[in-house]
Amino acid sequence: MIKTLLQNLPRMNQVRLALLSGPAIMLSLTAGAQKNTAHQQQVWLGYFNQTRLTNKLGFWLDAHLRTKEDFFTDLSQAIGRVGVTYYINDATKLTAGYAFVNHFPADNHRNISQPEHRAWQQVQWHTKYGNKRMMQWIRLEERNRRKILNDSTLADGYSFNYRIRYNLMYEIPLTKNASLPNSTSFIINDEVHINFGKQVVYNSFDQNRFFVGFKYQVNKTDNLQFGYMNLFQQLPAGNNYRSLHTGRVFYFHNLDLRKK
Repeated sequence: MIKTLLQNLPRMNQVRLALLSGPAIMLSLTAGAQKNTAHQQQVWLGYFNQTRLTNKLGFWLDAHLRTKEDFFTDLSQAIGRVGVTYYINDATKLTAGYAFVNHFPADNHRNISQPEHRAWQQVQWHTKYGNKRMMQWIRLEERNRRKILNDSTLADGYSFNYRIRYNLMYEIPLTKNASLPNSTSFIINDEVHINFGKQVVYNSFDQNRFFVGFKYQVNKTDNLQFGYMNLFQQLPAGNNYRSLHTGRVFYFHNLDLRKK
């Protein structure tokens, strides 16, 4: 899959332009779907680890816990994700791995959790503009979600679809050197998710995540990012949407274990 992504990088410029219009898509969909939009409040907690072992190899680990509604009522999801990273150079890397997602009881499975298995592949790159920084990734996921029989029973087999995600993060330092401990930056981040595959009928546009907040550099390797995120999602029925007003707190742990 990584090879496929690389072969299609020239075509990705067109995809990138389309995905960059995510906030505009979100606003237009919202305008036409107010009566069918459910609003919820959640808290998302996340831990990310990227460790570089050699000039070419490293690994990726992240874990997430998300509440359901009214910020602290019940849980909606837990995610664990691992991957192996190949460094093309210091600014560009490829990662492939596996993720497990637990969807806690919800409207269509009130008394049982729904498991999901994902393979994923990603191209990530970083760009500097003076003291400002930009991070981008394109991620491809193969999603296998266990089928639901009724409120309390899982069915045999899995539903499957592909999803492509484009993520762009822009960092503006608020102190002289954003890499020094106790420094702060302003963060703006947008990520668009697009579904495709035979089982996708009405919601090719899956969701858009728009985040604004701050980054606090804890030490040389760690930083804490916190702020507000709006997630706007089109549900599988096609004419129903949800808007999540989310407090997001992510901790990033970046290690370089190469011999100096």
